[in-house]
Amino acid sequence: MEPTVFIVDDDNAVRDSLALLISLRGFPTRTFASADAFLAEVRPDWAGCALIDLRMPDMSGLEVQAALVERGIALPIIIITAHGDVAATRQALKSGALDLIEKPIDDAQLLEAIRAAWKRDAERRQSGREAAQFKALLDRLTSREREVLDRIVAGQHNREIAQALGISARTVEVHKAHLMEKLRVERIPDLMRAMITADRDNRADP
Repeated sequence: MEPTVFIVDDDNAVRDSLALLISLRGFPTRTFASADAFLAEVRPDWAGCALIDLRMPDMSGLEVQAALVERGIALPIIIITAHGDVAATRQALKSGALDLIEKPIDDAQLLEAIRAAWKRDAERRQSGREAAQFKALLDRLTSREREVLDRIVAGQHNREIAQALGISARTVEVHKAHLMEKLRVERIPDLMRAMITADRDNRADP
């Protein structure tokens, strides 16, 4: 699905006016009259951001936010409210909302928040694609190359790796050259950075 602003608000007038404003600025929109309707359709592959009202009859915006987190859906969220308070703002931001905007909504503030959300979502998705590509490259390593790689990442030098694996330092160098070629990196710092990023993304997966 192309990046879209998903608007979730039980107030028909507010929902329609937001959709008109946002679409006129070039952002595709899709509207939902309730939290239940949104949660019944939302999928992990949706891109863009969600604009969610804080207080709705069936479920609060914070509860929708929590439901998305529980499902492992990382769509950026902007909470909108006519009843904003310090506690709600703190909880929304602590739970991962990108922004909280009070009604009456300032058009410029809202559009800036949407641009920021789309940028964050695009960066996250690009990072995910790169992590998947790197994992595919990791799968090409032999078991010995993976052993050498793990010890490089642990900070061991060639002689330490050689002693631990019962091979020569020269053989370690050969394995290191092969694995770096397979992983398409030229320097150890680049290798370390790629491994750290891959590990972080793996831990972030639900």
